[in-house]
Amino acid sequence: MNRLVKRILETVPVPVFTTLEISSLVPGSADTRYALVKRSIADGDIIHIKRGLYTLAPLYRKGTINPYTVSLMILGLSYISLETALSTCGWIPEAVRTVTAVTSRTSTEFITPIGHFTYEKVPQKTLFAGVQRLQDASENVWFQATPLKALADYVYLHGYEWTSSLPLRESLRIDEESLREIAETDFLELEGNYANRRVVRFLQGLRKELFP
Repeated sequence: MNRLVKRILETVPVPVFTTLEISSLVPGSADTRYALVKRSIADGDIIHIKRGLYTLAPLYRKGTINPYTVSLMILGLSYISLETALSTCGWIPEAVRTVTAVTSRTSTEFITPIGHFTYEKVPQKTLFAGVQRLQDASENVWFQATPLKALADYVYLHGYEWTSSLPLRESLRIDEESLREIAETDFLELEGNYANRRVVRFLQGLRKELFP
């Protein structure tokens, strides 16, 4: 274990860190820090996730890695949504391996040593409308869509002409009990946020059905 790994263990509370954090931990030139990072990767003490983003090897981690937090660190203007958000909330029965997020940037994906991350562009007036800031016991922070927003994003990406809960129950196997968890304020928060006519019709139709 070199001095970089020791400093990370002493000062960084979560096992995922950036080049900026390394710069504050190790004095000297950028070349010196690069050499330490390169050596740590070669020794298997540090794992390179993407440019400028790293994690400690499992042997040295004080806590578990939250893939949703890593998703945010990979692409800042994003939030967990779509199948990942619906699965996390227990709304769909399928386990989801790929972490799916929505962004205002170009759609992209990252295949990393700690997981597969995909980002889908969904045009919106306010990206984080209907998005919650969540935190786990290890102080990992991430942003996640409410189930209603995750469904709106899903309708947009697949181009579905859904206007009721029927396809949600039949295609996604969402039960009625979950749908009853949607509050009218959830609809109000998304009102005017999507310009896409399919999403607008979906939200209007589902709201009318749940709150006649």
